[in-house]
Amino acid sequence: MDIYKPLVALLAIVNPVGVVPFFIHFTSAFSRAQRRRTILVSACTAGIVIALSALFGLKIIEFFGISLASFQVGGGCLLLISSLQMLNAKPAEARPQDVSDGDNKVDAGASIAVVPLTIPLLTGPATISTMVIYADKTRHWWELAILCGYGVVVALVTFIAFSASSKIARVLGQTGINIMTRLMGLILAALAVELLADGLIKLFPVLAARTVG
Repeated sequence: MDIYKPLVALLAIVNPVGVVPFFIHFTSAFSRAQRRRTILVSACTAGIVIALSALFGLKIIEFFGISLASFQVGGGCLLLISSLQMLNAKPAEARPQDVSDGDNKVDAGASIAVVPLTIPLLTGPATISTMVIYADKTRHWWELAILCGYGVVVALVTFIAFSASSKIARVLGQTGINIMTRLMGLILAALAVELLADGLIKLFPVLAARTVG
């Protein structure tokens, strides 16, 4: 397994800086204590989702009798769709109704730390698919441990980004955040094509055959 690719893919998909405007919007009426609790719960939940996906994702798709090659093609397509969304300066996992759902939860006094802030804005199907695909590439227990450790890295990055959300918004502005999201989308698109091609070759080995001219 290429040790660094999963981390690059995760940081591109999760992209906490791209979710900062949503965090500011949802927590604008929160007290300092509420905001701190939201940051902590969101960061920890993101890390847990990533670690659990790495540990148990393969077992779940095996339980349903899904071949990894098929899952890899589907996951690659999902990542490609997410990257196209990011190229339009939108979070990879965001849907139009997520903002309204979050607003409704804020109005009702409910916590938005897990839904929709962490799931699906930070982590969702694309994140889970990525972890499952890379978990299959591990050959040693320490590689799987590293994948789980990446959940801690993402949690720390999310914690820092949300804690410094006001400064990030002030320094980068919406234009800067949009540019960063598009750059992450471009990186994710390249990784998605690579995963998609690898899955298609597993399904159709003839694609890997070289033609002799």
